[in-house]
Amino acid sequence: MSLPRTLGDLRRSQFSEERLQHRRVKDELRDNLIARLRDRHDDPIFPGIVGYDDTVVPQIVNAILSRHNFILLGLRGQAKSRILRALTGLLDAQMPYLAGCEIHDDPYAPICRRCREEVTRLGEATPIAYLSPDDRYVEKLATPDVTIADLIGDIDPIKAARSGHELSSELTVHYGLLPRANRGIFAINELPDLAGKIQVGLFNIMQEGDVQIKGYPIRLPLDVAIVFSANPEDYTARGKIITPLKDRIGSEIRTHYPATVEEGIAITAQEAWTHRNGHDQHRPNLHLPNYVQEVIERIAFAAREDKKIDKRSGVSQRLPISAMENVISNAERRAIRNSEKTVVPRISDVYAALTAITGKLELEYEGEMKGADHVGRELIRAAIAKTYDEYFTGANMQQIVQWFDLGGEIQLSDSVAAEEALENLKGIQGLIEKLGPLRVSQKDSAEQQVSAAEFILEGLHAHKRIGRSEERVFKAGEKKPEPVREKSFEPEDRPFRQRRQFN
Repeated sequence: MSLPRTLGDLRRSQFSEERLQHRRVKDELRDNLIARLRDRHDDPIFPGIVGYDDTVVPQIVNAILSRHNFILLGLRGQAKSRILRALTGLLDAQMPYLAGCEIHDDPYAPICRRCREEVTRLGEATPIAYLSPDDRYVEKLATPDVTIADLIGDIDPIKAARSGHELSSELTVHYGLLPRANRGIFAINELPDLAGKIQVGLFNIMQEGDVQIKGYPIRLPLDVAIVFSANPEDYTARGKIITPLKDRIGSEIRTHYPATVEEGIAITAQEAWTHRNGHDQHRPNLHLPNYVQEVIERIAFAAREDKKIDKRSGVSQRLPISAMENVISNAERRAIRNSEKTVVPRISDVYAALTAITGKLELEYEGEMKGADHVGRELIRAAIAKTYDEYFTGANMQQIVQWFDLGGEIQLSDSVAAEEALENLKGIQGLIEKLGPLRVSQKDSAEQQVSAAEFILEGLHAHKRIGRSEERVFKAGEKKPEPVREKSFEPEDRPFRQRRQFN
């Protein structure tokens, strides 16, 4: 069905005056949310948002139902911007406005002078255009150099000179981002970075719903849903955000990192670039073992608990996402060079992805002293140990450890071919027979067997049962020196005679 293109056709369509007039953006969000809650009980309200179903999402639903402006408070990498952009899914599929209007005026109740004159002049023939939900979302990253003119607008002397209007005329206004978000959603990321005097400029629009430009008597009663994001540390710090603005924000919603490793794996699998085959059928297929995914995810979990890492900055979920992509790339490079049919990441590939880890860690003083690379390797080792315990708690690995204690050594480079590595690994007594908990058997490909066997060796190394050099040579672990026992003095060895007792 074609959409009406003039004001007269619009009045006779489903976009009737009774339906559109006096229905503000927050009412539209509320109505569409209610319809979704009623009709789609199992469908997610915000597709692609994992781990917030029982925490953040219900609070956002309450804020929308309350017609609140709200703020998302959370550390970096907690999907704040993604949630704000997902709000467009609650807007109508098409929204009519007066064609050519910079602030997307309501055809039935225009607020800018140009549109009022246009409707008076053309009447029922006034042209109509439409906005999609994405067109109705305006986002601004707050920085200290943002001005009132950027957000609200300013008088444009060039426009006045070209059109012959007075500077005080409403027709000479250059509208800022906020008026251009009229009848839509306006989002400000990192709100505390906005200068205090600019924060004051948001008062009127949030409370009274209007803005004034450059001191001239131009008043625009805008219809905008305003949402924010911020870091909790900056938001609560004195001087970062002015109290009257906090008072005007209806709901304050806290986001968080994944609560479980499974949730983290689901987010990483969703966001990381793993499907790389494309149209090239000669590229090897990818097989991503579960234990590799768990190790990568547990690196982030370990980092969030490590005292050497600044908890105020947080550890972004982008860390496991970037690490996953680097791990696959390193495995892909090995498979291509060795003409292997399947790309199977190994634990050595996780160490090769250290460059995707260190840049996302803000270190405390102790961490700075040790260095980012050292801290990164410690995190990987801790993640390997924890994952190893999930699969092999109580397993008897004494036969493998004994093979190394008797002088056995093996080098596993991250670039060695799977067939060659497997032949060497088969020489370790009892190793290949232990792959069962990883769901790998001797019938599986060499690439899968090597990856699983290396994980076992790395797990033993993480628990200090065997050693490994920087050249990735696995060998016997360092023997702990026996404690020195102090020799007890015999009576004749005492340096001094006992004193005689006198009654």
